[in-house]
Amino acid sequence: MSNILNVVLVALVVNLAAFAAFWRDKYLARAGGRRIPEKTLLWLAFAGGSLGALSAQHLFRHKTRKEPFRSRLYTIVIAHAVAIAVLAIWLIAPQWASGLLDALSRPAVS
Repeated sequence: MSNILNVVLVALVVNLAAFAAFWRDKYLARAGGRRIPEKTLLWLAFAGGSLGALSAQHLFRHKTRKEPFRSRLYTIVIAHAVAIAVLAIWLIAPQWASGLLDALSRPAVS
């Protein structure tokens, strides 16, 4: 149980860090200060803070129209959602996941 708790706590901290970074960048944009690089914001999202980044983006209306940043952030969010879905299936029904992997690895029959 402590492993699950550790994972949840790390995910929470990373999401809070991403949220705070977006908030800080918006603040610096309004104040005319030196901004946080987009690369840093995207890395925080990629490191597991995609929900924090996405929620801050919408809450603060920050970088919502900036391309390709927006597309890259949405790609990270989708990749995380797929990874979580696959992990959940693997943990809940490992035999079903194994059967699916076997079916996908077999050559198609004509």
